[in-house]
Amino acid sequence: MTKSTIDSLKDAIVAGDVPLTIESAMKMSLEKGASDIHIEPHKDIVQIRLRIDGILQILVEYPPNLHPGIISRIKIMSNLKIDESRIPQDGRITTYVGNTEVDMRTSTLPTINGEKVVMRVVDKSKTIPKLQELGIVGRNYERFMKAVSDPNGIILTTGPTGSGKTTSLYSALNYLNSIEKNIMTFEDPIENQTEGINQSQMRPDIGYSFASGLRTALRQDPDIIMVGEIRDKETIDIAIEASLTGHLVLSTIHTNSAVETITRILNMKVPDFLLTASINLIIAQRLARKLCDSCKQPQTPSIDAKKKIQAAFSVFAPYEGFDDGMLNDPIFYTPHKEGCEKCAGQGYLGRLGIYEVLYMSEEIKKSILAGTPSFEIQKLAQEEGMITLEQDGLIKAVKGETSLEEVYKLVKD
Repeated sequence: MTKSTIDSLKDAIVAGDVPLTIESAMKMSLEKGASDIHIEPHKDIVQIRLRIDGILQILVEYPPNLHPGIISRIKIMSNLKIDESRIPQDGRITTYVGNTEVDMRTSTLPTINGEKVVMRVVDKSKTIPKLQELGIVGRNYERFMKAVSDPNGIILTTGPTGSGKTTSLYSALNYLNSIEKNIMTFEDPIENQTEGINQSQMRPDIGYSFASGLRTALRQDPDIIMVGEIRDKETIDIAIEASLTGHLVLSTIHTNSAVETITRILNMKVPDFLLTASINLIIAQRLARKLCDSCKQPQTPSIDAKKKIQAAFSVFAPYEGFDDGMLNDPIFYTPHKEGCEKCAGQGYLGRLGIYEVLYMSEEIKKSILAGTPSFEIQKLAQEEGMITLEQDGLIKAVKGETSLEEVYKLVKD
């Protein structure tokens, strides 16, 4: 009988085989679809944890005497200084695990119990989902498609780290990618290498920043530009210049909601007339864990929960394909406490996106120019058909795709 990867990992730890321990941990991360590997030293033990569907889970533990060898091996693979343990270091591993090419961004951190390592896993065999597969549905999908079809303007995705912003932009780029288009990206790091797209790695340590990359892009005859992140006024200013001179610009920014993005950009001292002239669409998003179809259980919400749900839809414009009656007496679903074999006892399997798509209509532009408070712009956007993060999450929960708990964990009151 073929030995499982977890058994190989445990045997490698018992034998003190450092290379096999690391290789088996990487292989387990791919088998389980993990996004990150955490190697964390504690007082009497070292834990290896995997982040799967956004949640950290213990994979295995090993004794502290094995830790220095594992840290040194990872540093060698990442081209880091082996003899430097006093300060954090960042590196990168490109390797094969079996027949799968894997990129790993490595970060070391000195702690009181020794160096901790986190490795971000990028499985190069994974394909970018198509726009229809992202979970953007109904009116959200129509507005997204309209914006990516425009020849110029800015499309922004916003949300916390790990909410799928870059994946959404890459899905749009793959849709737009053709021999007639010059598409350029400026990223840190480049996570998805794509044929037909000119991708450039940022090097802030030598002065090659998003802003300087954008400036160069304007001299490279681009049609479409993706900027990894808008962090400062200089970058947003050049992005606006690019959009106003006939280019489609896609980027990410860190805010909690679509409307808050408007406030953030204005706080960067961008004039309101430039904001309204350049930005076409803002997408706020989160990644929710999907319920396991094999073991999810029905759940009737409490009276308080029903009131909260009704309040969430007090301003809502139904769209084609939306069932008006499904929220009158909703049945939601909850994960099975013990899970099943298919979901490895977790009750959840995979993730899906929940989205809030703000289309910059003429009325919203007029409101921004008039200095209207953000809460009034939010209400206007909803009256014009914007589906909020909470509403999109609840619609997907009542369809049995995720749970109420998961929605409200991601969408704070």
